[in-house]
Amino acid sequence: MTRIGRWIGSHLVLTGGLLVLLYMYIPNIIVAIMSFNDSSGARNLYAFQKFTWDNWLNPCKPDNLCSSVVTSIEIGLLATLGATVIGTFAAFGLVRHRFRGRTAMNLVLFLPMATPEIVMGSSLLALFVAAGLGGQLGFWTILLAHIMFCISFVVVTVKSRLAGLDGNLEQAAADLYANEWQTFWKVTFPLVFPGILAAALLAFSLSFDDFIITNLNSGQTVTFPMYVWGASQRGVPMQVNVIGTLMFIVALAAVIIGELGARRRRKAIASR
Repeated sequence: MTRIGRWIGSHLVLTGGLLVLLYMYIPNIIVAIMSFNDSSGARNLYAFQKFTWDNWLNPCKPDNLCSSVVTSIEIGLLATLGATVIGTFAAFGLVRHRFRGRTAMNLVLFLPMATPEIVMGSSLLALFVAAGLGGQLGFWTILLAHIMFCISFVVVTVKSRLAGLDGNLEQAAADLYANEWQTFWKVTFPLVFPGILAAALLAFSLSFDDFIITNLNSGQTVTFPMYVWGASQRGVPMQVNVIGTLMFIVALAAVIIGELGARRRRKAIASR
């Protein structure tokens, strides 16, 4: 025990970090465990009954589950593309240019992040109704709503990357006779790309996870969070845990692959 106490004392920060990570990932661990739960015939669907592979072999067994996942993925990808493109252009404009109203625009871009979702969702619903789309709520109104609230997060993320960019690198490229187009694609874009990628991943996760704004502007369209909310009235099927576990694995794999790629690039640069 004395050795353990000394190790913990000398690695206090590491121990604290590991405990925080464990606490954060407890819900993901529980979801992964429950994805192997056989809840057929059980009264309490939230208690582990017995181990089974059936949930993983038949993830689309509940009606409309996979179709709701596909809808969420489609909306998430399109919203990510739209918000990333618009937000990246806005971030470059706000960081690289000085113009009248720039401070006010920065404030306006932060408002969607600080506004409660119920307020934003009801405001967007009122906007769509005023535009004559009240009877056409569905896929496209959800997509427009997601793009609107994801833009702010993209702008903030890309702006932080641009703010830390060393302008001397672009000046050096210009000194080496590179024109503006070459400087952007050969120097600026590769340096800003990690921030753009991070913003895109954040936008996708926010879009895929959103419920309140989506519920107010969905019409008859059902996304994955809405399916889970509806199914919870009679008991969430265990296949929902399979989908959640798969999403977590994909996100974790993307982070690991990105980190390994960054390490390889750093080693390649250091070896030159």
